[in-house]
Amino acid sequence: MSSSTRGGLLRRHRDFRLLWCGETAGRFGASVTGVAMPLIAVSALDAGPFEVGLLSAAAWAPWLLLGLPVGVWVDRSPRRPIMLAAAAVSLLLFAAVPVAGRFGWLSTGLLVTVALLTGTAAVFFQTAYSAYLPSILEPDDQPEGNAKLHGSASAAQIAGLGSGGLIAQLTGAVTAMYANAATFVVSLLCLAGIRYREPRVPGTGDRHTSLVGEVREGLRLIAYDPWFRALTLFGAASNLALMGYQSIQVVFLVRCVGLDPGPVGALIAATSAGGVAGALTARRVADRIGTGRATLVFELGLGLFALLIPLTVPGAGVLLFVAGGFCVSAGVVGGNIVKASFQQRYCPPELLGRLTASTAFLSYGTIPLGALSGGALATVLGIRAAIAITTAGVPLAALILFFSPVRRTRDLPTTRRPPDDSRPAPDIDGEPVLPGH
Repeated sequence: MSSSTRGGLLRRHRDFRLLWCGETAGRFGASVTGVAMPLIAVSALDAGPFEVGLLSAAAWAPWLLLGLPVGVWVDRSPRRPIMLAAAAVSLLLFAAVPVAGRFGWLSTGLLVTVALLTGTAAVFFQTAYSAYLPSILEPDDQPEGNAKLHGSASAAQIAGLGSGGLIAQLTGAVTAMYANAATFVVSLLCLAGIRYREPRVPGTGDRHTSLVGEVREGLRLIAYDPWFRALTLFGAASNLALMGYQSIQVVFLVRCVGLDPGPVGALIAATSAGGVAGALTARRVADRIGTGRATLVFELGLGLFALLIPLTVPGAGVLLFVAGGFCVSAGVVGGNIVKASFQQRYCPPELLGRLTASTAFLSYGTIPLGALSGGALATVLGIRAAIAITTAGVPLAALILFFSPVRRTRDLPTTRRPPDDSRPAPDIDGEPVLPGH
């Protein structure tokens, strides 16, 4: 049935609908936690900006420690059981935080430990999820599937961030963690209800390549492919800057702008609305001007608005925070949709887990560094100065794409050429496209 059928994938594809529901619920809970955890540290434990940054760093550090071997394990194993196990572990860990608070066991060390362990579960879940999605969708449906998943994730993030601040203000930040635990129950039920059973991934089980050899294969895929290389280097630089300011934005809004927890959640939710805008426009922009040019528009053009964030002041000045964050969110989500569809078509299916893990290792690996640098800069130079430095890194990171083959092509390729293919490369400049045509 055509993807243009009324209702699209959510109406006609039961398994995708369940995957979509579970992922949306998980994103909602993660967004509640994104506000609640820093607020617990700041309000209940009187943590400083470096300790708050350490929480974010702990959540992302497992990508550096485990990302590469997890990619190989995912390529060797069915993906859905990995996702189920990771969701169950996260449910138990997040539920442990309010329980610890009830018995007086809450501490910064406990929060860091929970962040580290749930981050480990997220490595397994996200790697398996990225490789699992293309297996249940036809290639022509993958752009729509990516757009719907990213769009609903952004909408859930808006609701979760707003709810996180509100719950924290009404019942306490610790209680807000129950919301995240509950969403993992929904995620588990949805994943368990999927009927599709994965065939054995081509090439796995038929060879005796060592774990190190397969890890090296994933890294080599990035190192020798100009498209993967440019996108991965950009992702690493971009995440360093993004996490640098996002890890301390709650502290910035509370201590520099003077906001209460409720408005903090509402403001961050408003910036996340840009993700919905990015999801709604990504396919249209890519169809109109090409996937390569759309990548630059989202990542570089909209990234420039990050420079408005450090100008935020009390009163009407908070609109600068909203405008800057809205555009950054739109650019990140729009760019991610284009990138995800490109990778799913361009990468051989048997290498998708390793590609996901290898790119995540390199690009997500800078996230804990960004979180720590944000906290360190805020401690040494002051919170506003740290926000100014880290937000400036957002458009600077996009210059990697500007000086890569992405700038010289209208559309990113859909078929990967074997490394030993010596045929001359096609002209990647393409035909010029006038604005509005």
